[in-house]
Amino acid sequence: MNTIGKILKDARQSKNITFSKLESITKIKKDFLIKIEKEDWNNLPEFAVVSGFVKNIANSLELPIDSTNAVLRRDYPPKKLAINPKPDISQKLTWSPKLTFAIGVITLVLLVLTYLGIEYQKFTKSPELVINSPKESEVINQNTVKISGRTTTDAVVTVNNQPITLDQDGGFDTLLEVTKDTDKLLFKAVSRSGKVTEKTVDISVE
Repeated sequence: MNTIGKILKDARQSKNITFSKLESITKIKKDFLIKIEKEDWNNLPEFAVVSGFVKNIANSLELPIDSTNAVLRRDYPPKKLAINPKPDISQKLTWSPKLTFAIGVITLVLLVLTYLGIEYQKFTKSPELVINSPKESEVINQNTVKISGRTTTDAVVTVNNQPITLDQDGGFDTLLEVTKDTDKLLFKAVSRSGKVTEKTVDISVE
């Protein structure tokens, strides 16, 4: 079966036309002329371009253009489409109401978790206890002593087992009755979780 390459080659050789001369006649590069005769389709342009070349060559070699081009269509293999095995489906991040909602939800969840973490830490650790009065080894010249300081807001404070009232900020400031036998004050703060902080202040009552 005659192929397009053989038909063109036979016609060219029968007229003793070299590739260089055919190049001059058709204005088609010699390299393309050789590849068309060898049917080197992989190294040739797309079909429409090759078809134009073949019509030009057929006309120059006095071959019937339509039938020659029909043989080309028969012999020219279909191009295989290159398929990217990993197509790039990435998309640019664009701001949208859904994104705003998602960020808002995530932010709210983080805030709630942070708050719960702080509250849990406060619940499980020992309460704070700061004593401003009386001072260590303070001399008391009356039957009452000023008790002041601060603690964790939800703690219960006692001094020598007597309950002390706290303000909303956890502060306390009150007077406590003492006797000459009182030589120390035991401050105790107890949190809701049962954690205890104790401090002792020595005093002298005259």
